[in-house]
Amino acid sequence: MNPQIWFLTGSQHLYGPETLQQVADQSAEIQRTLAAGGLTAEIVGKPVLTDSGAIKQVMLDANADRDCIGVIAWMHTFSPAKMWIGGLDALRKPLLHLHTQHNRSLPWSTIDMDFMNLNQAAHGDREFGFIQARLGVPRKVVAGHVADPAVVKRIDAWARAATGLQHLRSLRLARFGDNMRDVAVTEGDKVEAELRFGVSVNTYGVNDLVAVVDQVSDAEIDKLIAEYSDIFEIAPELLGDRLDSFRYAARIEAGLRRFLTEGGFGAFTTNFEDLGGLRQLPGLAVQRLMADGYGFGGEGDWKTSVLVATVKAMGSGTGRGTSFMEDYTYHFGPGEPKILGAHMLEVCPSIASAKPRAEIHPLGIGGREDPVRLVFDAAPGPAVVMGMADMGDRFRLVANEIEVIPPDEPLPNLPVARAVWKPAPSLSTSAECWITAGGPHHTVLTQAVGAETLRDFAEMAQTELLLIDERTTPADFSDRVRWNQAYFRLARPL
Repeated sequence: MNPQIWFLTGSQHLYGPETLQQVADQSAEIQRTLAAGGLTAEIVGKPVLTDSGAIKQVMLDANADRDCIGVIAWMHTFSPAKMWIGGLDALRKPLLHLHTQHNRSLPWSTIDMDFMNLNQAAHGDREFGFIQARLGVPRKVVAGHVADPAVVKRIDAWARAATGLQHLRSLRLARFGDNMRDVAVTEGDKVEAELRFGVSVNTYGVNDLVAVVDQVSDAEIDKLIAEYSDIFEIAPELLGDRLDSFRYAARIEAGLRRFLTEGGFGAFTTNFEDLGGLRQLPGLAVQRLMADGYGFGGEGDWKTSVLVATVKAMGSGTGRGTSFMEDYTYHFGPGEPKILGAHMLEVCPSIASAKPRAEIHPLGIGGREDPVRLVFDAAPGPAVVMGMADMGDRFRLVANEIEVIPPDEPLPNLPVARAVWKPAPSLSTSAECWITAGGPHHTVLTQAVGAETLRDFAEMAQTELLLIDERTTPADFSDRVRWNQAYFRLARPL
């Protein structure tokens, strides 16, 4: 796939061919400026749109084009908005309304009516904005000149969200076994998930995977062990008396990767209560596959796995990481309160601050051999944690802006990958709001995309998002939850 954003410029025949050629030329300049700003996707310009038939056709073409992740629309001049009704009603790809103009500054000493007639975006885009509001079209509006890096950054945030949505709409997820017994939040409506997001979620017997794992050759295992030795620190015992366990961990990776590749899956889940003939709970294999862009959820949590895969697609090319995560325990003081996040084994090395170390340790649950895993601390910096819950009548996304920090002290006796973070605006407010929203305990931690991209994604997917940030208070957040509840009940179709 070659992600493309189609750039649509609106005008009308009233202006005549000479003016329309100027519109086309200036539109091309705007597109080149955007492309030079470093957008995630390729900008593809389309001919200036001046009638309803051409508008509807380009929207239908965008829907059908696999590479098109969304469209940007700009009314260079005045484009009567009734022409856009059929096209906007037909559009199924994300829409960004760019409110800009060709010139950054007014030519005060030379401005005349010819200039005014050509550069009418100030009210042409308002006409376009009205028809979008009238039709209730989901969209993002960005105003400003495209030479401003802040404008390009906001457009790129939207483009990344569109990339994630495109990935999600064709995602296939393999559940190896069911979810953990008696757990509520990992349940969910898989039919509604496919209807809302396009993702296909199905279960496969764990022993279907075991059969593939058992077929892995010694040569494949040798190759993986050599690769591990090149990119990770290796605990000496894994190359000594625990080599058999190390080789079995590599066997799981090779078999799991083959199963997912051959089935066209981009995400998966495992469950320590349902391991079939697997000798170890997959740890190293899961971490490696996540680092390659696969979604994952522990304990059968397919909703979090879907979210990991989607956010990884959004963050592609940033050089920053995204991982499956869980709020594990708190530090209330002394000093600033913070959260220690981890999981049994499965945290993605894309968020590591330094070279991970492959280690083997006992695991008190699952009833299998000691599993191999990568151990590391997460890299410091701004991030977001995000979770998805099925509220019965809709899916709800809950997100919290955070700052990942180094641990206060070394953690020599905690043999798992982990992240320590300060949640905004504080631990107490964050936790109160998250629990008020019914947010899940499994999350996605990402340093690759910010809250704006996640907001854009929620708008595109027409899915509720509750964001906890520096401005959040428990009282205002509780009000927002109640208002959202009322809105989504009223907005639900009959």
